[in-house]
Amino acid sequence: MIQRKGSSETLPTLSRQNLVEQVLHELRQRIIGGDWKVGEKIPTEPQLVEQLGVARNTVREAVRSLATNGLLDIRQGSGTYVVATSELAGVFTRRMAETPSEQVTELLTELAASGARLAAQRRDETDLTRMRQLLAERELAWDRGDIEDYLEVDAQFHRAVLAASKNQALLNLYADLSEVWGSMLRSRLARDAVEERVEHGTLLEAIEAQDAVRAEEITREDLRPRERS
Repeated sequence: MIQRKGSSETLPTLSRQNLVEQVLHELRQRIIGGDWKVGEKIPTEPQLVEQLGVARNTVREAVRSLATNGLLDIRQGSGTYVVATSELAGVFTRRMAETPSEQVTELLTELAASGARLAAQRRDETDLTRMRQLLAERELAWDRGDIEDYLEVDAQFHRAVLAASKNQALLNLYADLSEVWGSMLRSRLARDAVEERVEHGTLLEAIEAQDAVRAEEITREDLRPRERS
């Protein structure tokens, strides 16, 4: 049995190819679970070898596989970084990098607007409580000037709206595009007109009132690119 350092979990004794798959699964779970966030550098190869108790070649092959699938980016002389949380998200990230930004905005707006409409029709009290909590956390993050936390909580709010739609396929697709969405938000907040940040209180009110038409309209307006003066 192969044991993760500092954990009671073990990796079963397997053939080399199966062991690579097991290590690949372990690394993928750390990414999906948020142990390693998008943009962060993962532990070095020797550190992973020590943590997982496997051979260097096994770790190297698993890391290369995740890089090929778009989850990791191996940067010579710098390290290996997380670039996406799933293979599909990695594909989206590469594709969207080659797509005009206005088209990406249109796609994300359509997804968010459809989710808001369905959320207004299907939300329950648990959904509303979650959205209220996230808006409060979002405001606190803004007040203390923590832009990274603000963006993370804002993304969680949008996912909470999609979750309230009770459409798992829509939520999954949105989640896979979240890295692209986060990059766009960072770009938007980096501009001079930071004070034009979008408030989501009226959207929550529309969802709470089960006004599907209004929820969709507000979402489209909120996500419409602001013109700079």
